[in-house]
Amino acid sequence: MNVKFILSLLLITSSLFTYAQTDVVEKIVKEATENSHLETLAHQLLDQIGPRLVGTPEMKQANDWAVSTYKGWGIEARNEQWGEWRGWQRGISHIDLVYPRVKSLEGMQLAWNPSTSPKGVTAELISIPELSSAAEFENWLPNVKGKIVLVSMPEQTGRPDYNWEKFATPESFEKMKKDRDSQAEAWNNRIKNTGYNSRTLPEILEKSGAVGIVQSYWSKGFGVNKIFSARTKKIPTVDISLEDYGLIYRLAESGQKPKIRIIAESKELGVVPTFNTIAEIKGSEKPDEYIILSAHFDSWDGGTGATDNGTGTLTMMEALRILKIVYPNPKRTILVGHWGSEEQGLNGSRAFVEDHPEIVDKVQAVFNQDNGTGRVENISGQGFLHAYDYIGRWLQAVPEDYKKGIKTEFPGVPGGGGSDYASFVAAGAPAFSLSSLSWDYWNYTWHTNRDTYDKIVFDDLRSNAILTAILVYMASEDPETTSREKSILPINPRTGEKRTWPEPRKATRKGGLD
Repeated sequence: MNVKFILSLLLITSSLFTYAQTDVVEKIVKEATENSHLETLAHQLLDQIGPRLVGTPEMKQANDWAVSTYKGWGIEARNEQWGEWRGWQRGISHIDLVYPRVKSLEGMQLAWNPSTSPKGVTAELISIPELSSAAEFENWLPNVKGKIVLVSMPEQTGRPDYNWEKFATPESFEKMKKDRDSQAEAWNNRIKNTGYNSRTLPEILEKSGAVGIVQSYWSKGFGVNKIFSARTKKIPTVDISLEDYGLIYRLAESGQKPKIRIIAESKELGVVPTFNTIAEIKGSEKPDEYIILSAHFDSWDGGTGATDNGTGTLTMMEALRILKIVYPNPKRTILVGHWGSEEQGLNGSRAFVEDHPEIVDKVQAVFNQDNGTGRVENISGQGFLHAYDYIGRWLQAVPEDYKKGIKTEFPGVPGGGGSDYASFVAAGAPAFSLSSLSWDYWNYTWHTNRDTYDKIVFDDLRSNAILTAILVYMASEDPETTSREKSILPINPRTGEKRTWPEPRKATRKGGLD
């Protein structure tokens, strides 16, 4: 056969592929920008369903909503049980200062805390005094009987550092930080001298007759507190805003003997099943090879879980919706995993990895998003030696507007935890975190009472959905199977020891019951 003819044929074939590739990418961008479903999905998930604490009816409602939504788009979806959890549902929290004056306080019951009676608990507040030893603390403990105990350090300022830096004199700012450090050291010693820590102290106070616990876990931003789970079994534990906590603490310390009333309604629901929601578009040529879009579905319930991880969830849903329209017959199977109980230790994704080795062994790539609403700014190779080769190829197809500012690190080091991609990395599957710009995520929305719909930056979310859809399309079309060869890991500068590849860890299949 004529050599020139062969070369011409190859050139034509290559040109046709490039044209088809460009056409699909342009269609992805067009669908995402002209027919976005992001705002509607966010309203349905965050405003109507709300937070998704594992074991709650809202979590199951979200699972069912996602399945129904996918099926409405013509995408196969299912809920896959991976374990069981303590069933619990939040009710109304109402906390009032009733003496020496009346004021409704901003606060809420912590997760998995039993309900009070309808009348609630009304009692005097008491703070933990400065004591020199655990023996002194044991002698003091009878004083908590019948009292509500304040267990957090009162903050000397409710202004975040950036506010001080902007308006204070340098001398005043430095003085504040020095005073704050001294206060924190003294408070830590106060707690240490009890013989307990912040996790075990509420338990001994409950056993000693306290009728309630009040804390304030400030997140170092205006009006923001972190909300986690209670450590008491029978008495209410509530978190109160920095401002109101400071008020009642000062009243207690000045001898005013303040009283508050706590009404915290909740329901115990026994042991309930927990699920991952799985959606997929079957591959037309290599159906037993997989590209996985990954995001945890559960959240803490101080807010509505908007940026942790509603935004990751919405990115993956929107990306799959777009791909179903513009790329309905992928070469490889595209699977979305909305994982349960990430917040308690990556349990849903770890269970999936344990239960589906046939999928994990055939993963082309996993793309995970889980750190807020910002545009993707970093992609690490997670320690896979040749990750640059394929990630680099796929990124080339992304228009500059949707990849500018993205920094890559190859081969990188494997993530040992933090989010669900780590479950796959530990099993040797090429999984990557699409890491986002901060938007003050850690202080303002990560596990806080302010993680709500209004914190979403939808322009950034649209960009992430476009980026994800293109990466998935390129991974599906790639004629090469991705390499799983691991790099030689460097010394960990914190420990001085050579890094080792993370080992797979088993999921907690039955949680919240001890």
